[in-house]
Amino acid sequence: MSWFNRRSRGAEATPTKLDREATRDDLAALETFVASRRGVEFYLEPETTATDTTVVAIAHDGEWIRRRTGTPRAAGAIARKHAVPLYEAARTGYPERMRTWNRAHPERHAR
Repeated sequence: MSWFNRRSRGAEATPTKLDREATRDDLAALETFVASRRGVEFYLEPETTATDTTVVAIAHDGEWIRRRTGTPRAAGAIARKHAVPLYEAARTGYPERMRTWNRAHPERHAR
């Protein structure tokens, strides 16, 4: 009797991403956010094993949204189209105004 099998149970299964890819709705949400707020900046977050490439759009007052873009190139295209600065979040970090806004709106984290 073997306690441990050398082959894992899912050895034949194809690895899958844990999350979905970017959709038109994601890109439209970013464009709507930019059009309806002032002083918006984009912060690019790289793809991980759990999620696709994302952008955090942060307005002048710190309000923000995070949406998938699929690729850094797609994020750059939206940023250029709307003349929005695009930063790499891993290099620059997020602005203090985002943290201030988060503290003032704890209901956003209750989801």
